[in-house]
Order: sequence, then structure tokens, then C-alpha cells
Amino acid sequence: MPSLIRPTAARPSSIRHSRNLRRLTALLLSLTTGAASLAVTAPAHAEGQVRVAEQFGIVYLLLNVARDQHFIETEGRKQGLDIKVDWVKLSGGAAVNDALLSGAIDIAGGGVGPLLTIWDRTRGKQNVKGVASLGNLPYYLISNDPNVKTIADFTQKDRIALPAVNVSVQSRVLQYAAAKRWGDKEYDRLDKYTQALPHPDAAAAIIAGRTEITGHFGNPPFQEQELAGNPKAHIVLNSYDVLGGPSSATVLYATEKFRRDNPKTYRAFVDGLADAAKYINANPQGAADIYIRTNQSKIDRDLLVKIITNPQVQFKIVPQNTLGLAQFMHRVGVIKNEPKSWQDYFFDDPATAAGS
Repeated sequence: MPSLIRPTAARPSSIRHSRNLRRLTALLLSLTTGAASLAVTAPAHAEGQVRVAEQFGIVYLLLNVARDQHFIETEGRKQGLDIKVDWVKLSGGAAVNDALLSGAIDIAGGGVGPLLTIWDRTRGKQNVKGVASLGNLPYYLISNDPNVKTIADFTQKDRIALPAVNVSVQSRVLQYAAAKRWGDKEYDRLDKYTQALPHPDAAAAIIAGRTEITGHFGNPPFQEQELAGNPKAHIVLNSYDVLGGPSSATVLYATEKFRRDNPKTYRAFVDGLADAAKYINANPQGAADIYIRTNQSKIDRDLLVKIITNPQVQFKIVPQNTLGLAQFMHRVGVIKNEPKSWQDYFFDDPATAAGS
């Protein structure tokens, strides 16, 4: 069985404790840096410093590689800067967005769903927009109940774990899938079955099969660990099928102020990401080692390399196929501003100009 973080997380009491602990951590992070309201702007700091929030999974491999290989610092020296990069790990789009708006971080890593939420709510104020994609990776909705073949088979006895209810990209893709099946008026039909839970804990629950968690809309490598670790685990939904092909589910975003006040740091960050993408594509074995080392992961290395080299997985910084989800979210009223183009919610940058 693949090794996961904290095996005891499969117990319901441990799941609740872990969830509450992470919520408290996120709250304290916000409170110690200022009120986490939309009216708050990040405190200014000098060029040459950037604080980056990442979450769990291989979808953050670009950040892992950039950190391990010091690509951002290297690109900073080309800009005449000695850049200091601080890394913060959070769980869930809500915690990440709160941290960004409170000024605790400068660049947020999260799903397209959280990006669109914060873009909509800060338009005309902090003007948060996307910086770059972290690549195209399929996200699987996994169930360990053999009777659940499609999303229509979930019932009130099921609980579907995802990183943040009504905010995460997994939550929004599930809503999009429900709208396609039952119509836009019932886009939230499955929301009552969802529960916020960090990916490591959700994966442990799916593999153990003895908790209230019967479904998990996750990301790599947790979804692959579930499939390998529990013979009853199977794919109910693939995000690519909902979104119409390869798409950027996880992205990076920042406030307009940070980008404007720190142009050299911003440039070095984006260029460092591009360097990381080149490294992964040229050296997937080395990238696997970096993931294991950076995350102190006990994942099976062969499984990890298989995920990284999956033909459906593309490590690149150019966002792809995000507009459909954005327009769906406006259509059902979860964001007020209608995006006409993906460029409405991404900063204009030559490095990402070929996006969609």
C-alpha cells in the first residue's frame, strides 16, 4: 500500500481534529498580519522579497522545483536583485485567499475556482489576477463505494471530501458537472454531500474505507495512491471530461499592487517558474526526487514518476482552457462579473500570452 501522511487521519475524530487545526492555523495567520477582509491591502515591502503560498500535491511541483533549484533567486540576480523567497503551506482556497488579502503572502497558489472568486470580489479594489499556471493535470473524483458509478449515484449517506467547499476548483468542477447533468438551476445539487478536508487526510480515509468519507475529489498524487491502495477505489469523474480537455486547474495569483510595486521580483518569479517547467520536462526523474525531498514524502517513487510522465499531464506556465469554468460560474451567479476572456482574470504577460 502506498505510504501516506499520518495514517491515523483515517479515523473520523482525527479528521475533525486535523480540519479544525488547519482552520485555526489559517485564522491565526490572518489575524497576526491584519484583518482578513476585502478592504485590507498587503503591506508594502521592498523589491527582492516574495512570500509564496502552496498547498498539497504534485500540482505544486513547479514550485517545489523552483524552490529546490533556486530558480527564482537565480533569475533575480539577472534583474540585479538578491531575492528572498519565503514559502508557506496552507490547505484550501479559502485559507489561501484570506492569507493573500490579509497581506500574509504575496503570491497565492490555488485552484482556478479560488482565483475566479477572489478576482470577482476584488475587482476595482485590490484587483487580484492570475500570474501563471502550474500546468495541466487531470483531477479525479474517487469513490470507494462500488455502487457509485456516476455522480448521480451519490446519496445522503455519502461524504465527498475536497479542499474547500464552494471555493476550491474541485468544488466548482463538481458543480459544473452537476449543471451539465441536471441543468444550471441544480448546479449545487451535490454540495450537501461535500466536506472540506486536506488531501492527505482524505486519501487516508478513502484507502482505509472505514470513515464517513466515501468520495474524494483530489489531485495527484493522492488520487493515484487511493486507486493503488484500495481495490474498491475507482474513478467516478475526470475533470478533463467536464472541462472539455486538458486544462489548468491550479494557478498562481497576486494583487495588482504587488505586481506594480515589485516589477523585477515579479519578473524573476515568473521566469523562475518557466525554468522549473523546463527542468521537469527534461528531467522527470530528478523532479520526482525533488518532490519527495521537498515534501518529505514517502510516496512510491515509481508511482510518482508514472504520474509526472503521464501523457495527460503537462507542466507549463501558460494557462489553458479556463474560460469555460469561469463563464459557468458567472452564469449560475457565484461570481458577479462576467469574464469575456481569460485575460480578464490573468495579468498581461508575454510569458503567458498564448493562454486560453
